[in-house]
Amino acid sequence: MACARTSRQAENDALPELLARVSCGDTRAFSELHIRTRGRLRRTALAVGAPPHDIEDILQDAYLKIWRNAGRFDAGRAPATAWLSAIVRNTAIDHLRVRRLPTDVLDETLLITANADPSPTDGLDYASAEPIAFGALARLPEDRRRLVALAYLEGESRASLSRRFGVPVGTIKTWLHRTLLVVRKDCLAASAAA
Repeated sequence: MACARTSRQAENDALPELLARVSCGDTRAFSELHIRTRGRLRRTALAVGAPPHDIEDILQDAYLKIWRNAGRFDAGRAPATAWLSAIVRNTAIDHLRVRRLPTDVLDETLLITANADPSPTDGLDYASAEPIAFGALARLPEDRRRLVALAYLEGESRASLSRRFGVPVGTIKTWLHRTLLVVRKDCLAASAAA
């Protein structure tokens, strides 16, 4: 048992040096880092609850983040294994959020408006609501209007939007949530004034 601990400790001691070399673009160091950590990081992603068939995609995204951010690792703040595990855990959580979380109010609205024959008892005057909604969307900044259109009209995933806009998935979700709140507030104000 002591030999296993010594071997694991030696492996953990090598990780900061490998990360330093990776931060300089050393592909051999990255390959060695991958070989040394892939089993542990796979278990981390599985522990978060990621489906086994998605693990390879999650690990690929996580290792890409590790490659890009290796220079940010600070051995004085956390052990390398904790830093690597945090990246994988956060990547897996983002992946699960994209796949499992229900989308917001706009999804429900789109489902309602997708029905060609609205019920006469649903109480919504679609003819007067449409220009209010278009007006609220038109008043959004161009980037937010584009984000809403891509997410809700074209069905682009949060992960894809994250790559397109160059920000984390969580930021995309925040932008969408805040934008929908603005649209909702604007629609309510416009309908109250009408």
